[in-house]
Amino acid sequence: MRKILLLLALIMGVVAQGQELNATVTIDAEQTGQQNLQVFRSLSQQMTEFLQNRVWTNDKYLNQERIDCNFTLIVSDYDGTSFSGSLQVQASRPVFNSTYSSPIYNYNDRQVSFEYLEFEPFIYNINSFDSNLISILAFHAYAIIGLDASSFELNGGDSYFEIAKQITNTAASSNFQGWKATDGTQSRFRFIDALISPVYKEFHITMYEYHREGLDMMFENPKDAKLKIIESLKSLKSINDRRPNSYILRTFFDSKVDEISAIFKGGPQIDTTKLIESLNRMAPTRRSAWGEIN
Repeated sequence: MRKILLLLALIMGVVAQGQELNATVTIDAEQTGQQNLQVFRSLSQQMTEFLQNRVWTNDKYLNQERIDCNFTLIVSDYDGTSFSGSLQVQASRPVFNSTYSSPIYNYNDRQVSFEYLEFEPFIYNINSFDSNLISILAFHAYAIIGLDASSFELNGGDSYFEIAKQITNTAASSNFQGWKATDGTQSRFRFIDALISPVYKEFHITMYEYHREGLDMMFENPKDAKLKIIESLKSLKSINDRRPNSYILRTFFDSKVDEISAIFKGGPQIDTTKLIESLNRMAPTRRSAWGEIN
């Protein structure tokens, strides 16, 4: 779909932009008691420039196609050049014939620590580990780009997930957490491993059918779109049957819980009994939201 839009834009004489991300960076350093330090403003600016100005892929993105994403760094500890805390990363993609943007990524990265020297250039090299912060940002950038591509084309994000996996493998040689199989069940390693594993192949089917054949068709035929969304979510049940409470399903529902609930609150009425039963099994901690579905 992006290629079609690009072709139309070129025919019309629109110049394509190289950058893929439209990133907003927020730093919350209140827990340090030193939130007004200049270093936090410098860090925010450098993170923003790194995410927005870098060309991450060989694809051409129009300015209006850039992926909206938010990075919120919560600094819990700061000492000179050492930082630690968590990073909340969110991203969304537009829905056709609508002003609505659908969330595709909502990841709370709790294993964030790094060294940062103010004004030191952010240099990224996929074949070497130079900075944990840069590796974390690059990892999430490719996860976002991959998930966005997967929502437009079946398995469209595979090549970007492979790059994120390569970043993970390279960073695993460091002493920083989040990159290794031994770093817990909610690590970057676990997430990217699931995205490229055939065990979770249905996830990519859902990403495509839910967005491209469901949400993007909502304006044209809301009842059929709702039915397609229900059908797409059935694919996730297979994952849950094999791997209950898997991390990849939790991240999916973290981003989609409010949207799914809203979709089935209004508009054409359809039978949602089996949908609610399935959602309660796959995401039991979200029962209150599923209870709002009509």
